[in-house]
Amino acid sequence: MYYKFSGFTQKLAGAWASEAYSPQGLKPLVSTEAPPIIFATPTKLTSSVPAYDYAGKNKVPELQKFFQKADGVPIHLKRGLPDQMLYRTTMALTLGGTIYCLIALYMASQPKNK
Repeated sequence: MYYKFSGFTQKLAGAWASEAYSPQGLKPLVSTEAPPIIFATPTKLTSSVPAYDYAGKNKVPELQKFFQKADGVPIHLKRGLPDQMLYRTTMALTLGGTIYCLIALYMASQPKNK
């Protein structure tokens, strides 16, 4: 006797051999032919594409010399005014946020008066 799961009753039910070996939702084997080509344009081979496409000058050695120069300036301030402005803005926002958090904690710790 062959059995098949019934989707209607959610139980096993008796079935013919052909039904038992073809579960619901599964299709019989399809042909093994290659699918049709979707794109008609040929693809490029990796050997025909250059490894990199960079036309600029390599600035890394110059930047290494600039940042490793021993002039007593911290590394995060080496580029001058833009770095100083960014540093000071960051410090001001950090201090402002810290003070705001402390004030909010103080206000939250005080009981409400009616």
